[in-house]
Amino acid sequence: MNSKPKHTNLIKTEAKRLGFLSCGISKAQFLEEEAPRLERWLNKNMHGEMQYMENHFDKRLDPTKLVEGSKSVISLLLNYYPSEYQQDKTAPKISKYAYGTDYHFVIKDKLKLLLNFIQEEIGEVHGRAFVDSAPVLDKAWAAKSGLGWIGKHSNLLTQQVGSFYFIAELIIDLDLEYDLPTTDHCGTCTACIDACPTQAITEPYVVDGSKCISYFTIELKESIPTEFKGQFNDWMFGCDVCQDVCPWNRFSKSHNEPLFNPHPELLSMSRKDWEEITQETFSKVFKKSAVKRTKYSGLKRNIEFLKS
Repeated sequence: MNSKPKHTNLIKTEAKRLGFLSCGISKAQFLEEEAPRLERWLNKNMHGEMQYMENHFDKRLDPTKLVEGSKSVISLLLNYYPSEYQQDKTAPKISKYAYGTDYHFVIKDKLKLLLNFIQEEIGEVHGRAFVDSAPVLDKAWAAKSGLGWIGKHSNLLTQQVGSFYFIAELIIDLDLEYDLPTTDHCGTCTACIDACPTQAITEPYVVDGSKCISYFTIELKESIPTEFKGQFNDWMFGCDVCQDVCPWNRFSKSHNEPLFNPHPELLSMSRKDWEEITQETFSKVFKKSAVKRTKYSGLKRNIEFLKS
């Protein structure tokens, strides 16, 4: 008897029980279409100072080189769309994904539970969990698994859901039933391209990472280039513009993950509060947040850049 359908169904049912929005599965193999695209992007230096994007090129494109004996890539989506936003419309803004507890921890825990479940229910299955911190092309795998299509802003998009979700993977050495990719539903829409404050979307489906507000406010460690003064639309950590204007995000529904709820003080802070933020307040409000990545000095730099 073929156990692949049974195992696949077990995994998808458990993923849903753990709170994941959806789960799709692909065969672990070389990403043929992505290889030339990634190479072109790197050759044009669109990764800016993100040197890590140049590392492990072969592993980035082939999960069997990353996880020995791997056969399946299980892609998972976890909603983070909030029910409340920052109250002061003039205050510096934080990307919605960083409102609550750092997603790396939240998702890693869920992935461990899913892998344990697979091992208990199916037997000796080996694999690794990935959350945006290893050479894995998350969006490419999610699209290959039918969870959505990669939009013109280069984010994954899903009909009836939008794009406000995290993507994670379990790469395991078990054969499963594989899903088929979905079709592109961006059509002639150019809302994201037209709205990008720094013109980082250089052409449909291509984002120059080195021009993106998220790159400047999170990845870039030196001073922000002065030529971008006045173009940040008050974003001090990340940027949601291309997602906010996307028609598919009209369907976004708020998450039900308590750990993604923001620190009570975060939403009520005024522009003045942010401009006068102390190390103490930063440490308290962002104790478990992804914002810690910029450190206090980085966030202060970003806020100062918005002021003049």
